[in-house]
Amino acid sequence: MTTSGTTTFNLNLGDAIEEAYERAGRRMQGGYDYRTARRSIDIMMVEWANRGLNLWLVDEGSFAISAGDGEVTLPADTIDVIECVFRTQSATTNQTDLTISRVSVSDWSSIPNKLSEGSRPLQFYINRLQPAPVMYLWPVPDGSQSGSVVYWRLRRIEDSGAPATNTMDMPFRFLSAFVAGLAYHLALKNPGLAPRISMLKQVYDEAWELAAAEDRDRSPVRFVPYVSGMMFN
Repeated sequence: MTTSGTTTFNLNLGDAIEEAYERAGRRMQGGYDYRTARRSIDIMMVEWANRGLNLWLVDEGSFAISAGDGEVTLPADTIDVIECVFRTQSATTNQTDLTISRVSVSDWSSIPNKLSEGSRPLQFYINRLQPAPVMYLWPVPDGSQSGSVVYWRLRRIEDSGAPATNTMDMPFRFLSAFVAGLAYHLALKNPGLAPRISMLKQVYDEAWELAAAEDRDRSPVRFVPYVSGMMFN
């Protein structure tokens, strides 16, 4: 038996849209069909951003801090920040990462003096503003300790773009969910495909669940129960 010997299969935008139309029960016929499908794709990618943590979209960012740097605007394609540390002596054998804890808006609002200074930030608050989120650090660095803030963020999925030869910003594991979702979204816009909407939605949900269940952190998790002091009569 001879196999291809390759593992490079992917779908460009044109092929994915054509496959989605066929699943929906019709064929792509012209330029408008292509444009409206691209619009549905970009709307669906916004939906995916709201579905949860997509691991392929986690990347690392950093910025150097100096005295008085207590408010930093993050890249506009940042959805949220997952973890954050203060790094000293970067790129040396003595490099040290010190955790910066995230606080909620309630905790942030309860800090009496948000401009108080310290040698390094201990807490951060993310204000998810438009067009870009802002990170607030507390205490505000006073410049006595040099270092940088390193954070791990969840970024947006890239837009589909115009050329049909483009490929989507996702791993191959999500191609089935992508095509199934696009077929469902296209059927929603075509009255003649209404009888297929329920079936396409079910296929889409199943494909998404399979992909999302595989796209997970496989590191071991240990749960340690907290037992407070108890008094017995």
